Amino acid sequence: MSALGAHRGLLGASAVVFAASAITTVLWCGSMSAMPGMEMPGGWTMSMAWMRMPGQSWLGAAATFIGMWGVMMVAMMMPVLAPMLVRLRAGAAAWVAGGYFFVWTLAGAAVYPLGLLLAAAEMRSPALAESVPFAVTALMLAAGLLQFSAWKKRQLACCGAASLQAAFVNAGDAWRRGVQLGLRCVRCCASLTAVLLAVGVMDLRAMAAVTILLCAERLAPAGERVARGVGVVVIAAGVIYAITKGFDGG
Repeated sequence: MSALGAHRGLLGASAVVFAASAITTVLWCGSMSAMPGMEMPGGWTMSMAWMRMPGQSWLGAAATFIGMWGVMMVAMMMPVLAPMLVRLRAGAAAWVAGGYFFVWTLAGAAVYPLGLLLAAAEMRSPALAESVPFAVTALMLAAGLLQFSAWKKRQLACCGAASLQAAFVNAGDAWRRGVQLGLRCVRCCASLTAVLLAVGVMDLRAMAAVTILLCAERLAPAGERVARGVGVVVIAAGVIYAITKGFDGG
């Protein structure tokens, strides 16, 4: 197969994977949103992502969340990863993608117990639950300000410099490189991922907005300037969130 044909083949495969994961995420989130969450003091609703379904074990609930998270991250991050994958042979690209999304899946496995602990604490303490809108606003403002930091600039530089070589010695080498890329990406996207978790991990609008912002700062030629623009957007969203909530419990 010619280089052009291989390039087109990897683009096509990436598009199919993206479409399948996006459709699955939309259907999954749609089914979850059909079930009402728990109304909490402070005028917000706890997501069903942190609750067990009737008759479901905690292990089953964890598996469901991690599975949903993994599929969601494929939909969100494939547009960022695909431009790097198309430079590789199909076999190497598959191993790199496997290592990359393995890291994101592990991130979901780490997030779930933390989210459960926080949800349990909020259900036990009305005062803590009432403070959640304040905490979400503070997190959004902090995430926006972080976009202007030297730390964010370094993370973007690492991601931009993380070009993949055209050939790997073996599958293990490709897998390890995918894991390295995943770790860099998790760090670079940490603030916006935190915003998504705070606003609502099952909220399709929030998911789409965060995906667009992540792709913009990672794929634009002037990534650092775009990242600052993303910071302005996130800060503005935090201000709007605070005004909408009004911090009056309504």
